[in-house]
Amino acid sequence: MDTLTTEQISAELAATPGWELADGQITRTVTRKDFRDALLYVNAAGYLAERANHHPDIAIAWNKVTLTLVSHSAGGLTARDFALARQVSDLG
Repeated sequence: MDTLTTEQISAELAATPGWELADGQITRTVTRKDFRDALLYVNAAGYLAERANHHPDIAIAWNKVTLTLVSHSAGGLTARDFALARQVSDLG
């Protein structure tokens, strides 16, 4: 899969609210009700990632979950990263 150009990344970010570009990756931090809710969210995101065979880096800090996406095998951001980001965004 081809990496996206700077212009394509800007367009994808505009279509993917809540995600930010940082160090060549896209990232999103969500705040959940409590630790249990954060774990449930991570499990739901993990299910989507497994289904897409594309796995984000995930960090949990009590009720905050940070997801980071980049296509390591392609050497940068691809349409696949943004497709999964939008699916995860739909979780709420």
